[in-house]
Amino acid sequence: MLSLKNVEVRYGGVMALRGISLDVEAGSITTLIGANGAGKSTCLKAISGLVPLASGEIRFQDQRIDGIKADKVVGLGIGHVPEGKRLFLEMSVFDNLMIGAFLRRDKQGIADDLERIYGYFPALKKASGRPAASLSVGEQQMLAIGRGVMCRPKLLLLDEPSLGLSPIMSQEVADIIERIARDGMSILLIEQNAVLALKIAKKGYVMERGAIALEGSGEELQGNDYVRQVYLGL
Repeated sequence: MLSLKNVEVRYGGVMALRGISLDVEAGSITTLIGANGAGKSTCLKAISGLVPLASGEIRFQDQRIDGIKADKVVGLGIGHVPEGKRLFLEMSVFDNLMIGAFLRRDKQGIADDLERIYGYFPALKKASGRPAASLSVGEQQMLAIGRGVMCRPKLLLLDEPSLGLSPIMSQEVADIIERIARDGMSILLIEQNAVLALKIAKKGYVMERGAIALEGSGEELQGNDYVRQVYLGL
């Protein structure tokens, strides 16, 4: 579904991504784990068209997409939920969700997806008329994910969805991510909580200093001695 080949990104004179190559299979969860500053968020921004490539290529469903503007990338079927949620806090929960559907014209499909999101996150339905600022941190993260789903992407990019959440809320969000994938949406997940990420991912990549250091199935990486010591705290 998604393929990156030898992708490099520079910020000024600094090389942020160094020859990244990875693949995301359709209908699966793929995860990127690594320390802060490893280049994970830059990788998602490159896919979304938010930062230009210095070299390499990105293909989505056999179409080359590097160099395409971010709004066009969304139109091709790639949604991006950035780190920090980026909600419109003064606007209602409902309006935040509807912003996710701004490129869509299928009214019945939008209504169906709204009910699907309320099924994933019942707390959002109860709070639909309230401003996003009134939600808890966990509920705001649910809203950010819901807004991403509202653009009905074929591939959803999730950047640190468990950041700042309690262990119980982190697990709840992970369960919903698995449910979204089971419903047919492909997911590329960035997580510092490597235990959580590798538990739900079919495939994983370990990023270090802008490069891919390791790759394998979620199960293989959970059993890797280096990953267990450095990222899983075991």
